[in-house]
Amino acid sequence: MDTKGIEQMLSTLRATAAQASGLPAAGNSGTTAGVTDFAEVLKNSIDKVNEAQKSANQMAEKLAAGDSNQNLHEVMIALQSASVSFQEMVQVRNKLVTAYQDVMNMQV
Repeated sequence: MDTKGIEQMLSTLRATAAQASGLPAAGNSGTTAGVTDFAEVLKNSIDKVNEAQKSANQMAEKLAAGDSNQNLHEVMIALQSASVSFQEMVQVRNKLVTAYQDVMNMQV
């Protein structure tokens, strides 16, 4: 069994968790002096979701074209991983919109 995909997913999840907690991820030099820019973290997360979706779609296209190097189970795992990442991003967006609406409805 090839565990390369699982290890890659785990490292991506660890890096995302480190970014969310404000800790520098291994090999991440995008922040200066421990200051985390929210917009940068959000953009990086969206870019990662986009790349995961593109990669999964390319794998599915290669499998459909008859590429013998693509395994069905790896393609399905990549597609599900991209789907879960997208759903997570949508939920984060929903929470941000709700928080924004709550702040805007506060009386000062």
